[in-house]
Amino acid sequence: MPRRPPTPGARKRPRRPAAQPGSPTARGEAVDPRLLLPADFELGAPSLAHAPPDSGREVAFAGRSNAGKSSVLNRLTGQRALARTSRTPGRTQHLNFFRVDDAARLVDLPGYGYARADLETRDAWQVHVEAYLSARQALVGVVLVMDVRHPFQPFDEQLIAWAGSSAIPLLVLLNKADKLGHGARADTLRSATERLRDTPTAEAILFSALRGMGAETALRRVRQWLCLPETPDGAASSGPQLVTGQDPDA
Repeated sequence: MPRRPPTPGARKRPRRPAAQPGSPTARGEAVDPRLLLPADFELGAPSLAHAPPDSGREVAFAGRSNAGKSSVLNRLTGQRALARTSRTPGRTQHLNFFRVDDAARLVDLPGYGYARADLETRDAWQVHVEAYLSARQALVGVVLVMDVRHPFQPFDEQLIAWAGSSAIPLLVLLNKADKLGHGARADTLRSATERLRDTPTAEAILFSALRGMGAETALRRVRQWLCLPETPDGAASSGPQLVTGQDPDA
């Protein structure tokens, strides 16, 4: 069948330029790729006794099962599967250590709350988390991941109280903020800020592991705690691709 001739005077539709990594059209909010944390898996420790030497500086990531903690780690490192994500709560069962450099690590703590495991196993995870938080000398900051739709659950409150009494810096990520409208997000952030008013070491920000909202603020804070340069010399502006696509439910 012969091709239909173009309509006289019709203009060819210009093709949109490809979105660059870190741009708002590529992955949601813009994030400078040079800020991403170059982390590699080091080991998974079933207890604190199996952890790496207690030296350097570590930032721990805590959160209720299914709050999106693994997807937050993937977003901040620019990797798709550094921390495994799953719709099954309680996927993280070990203290997982990720090396950033010779003196800096990220630590993914077992998710608390509901998990498809027996009560004895869940209690054991809880003991290991508390042992890490209370005894680890390398710990310099904690990132607490909450589902913005269900914030400040009982264990969240306990962790916030512990951070306040221990004078440990705490960054609360109100994750999955893309699931709320603008007004609801603003109200939730305002309420969270008020609830943290008596914990001077804590701050809350809106975050979306899926869209990148709040990622740059979180990265700057974690890099500050780990004493990493904000924009490493020689880092390429193109950088690694940011995480996208999967609904963060791990």
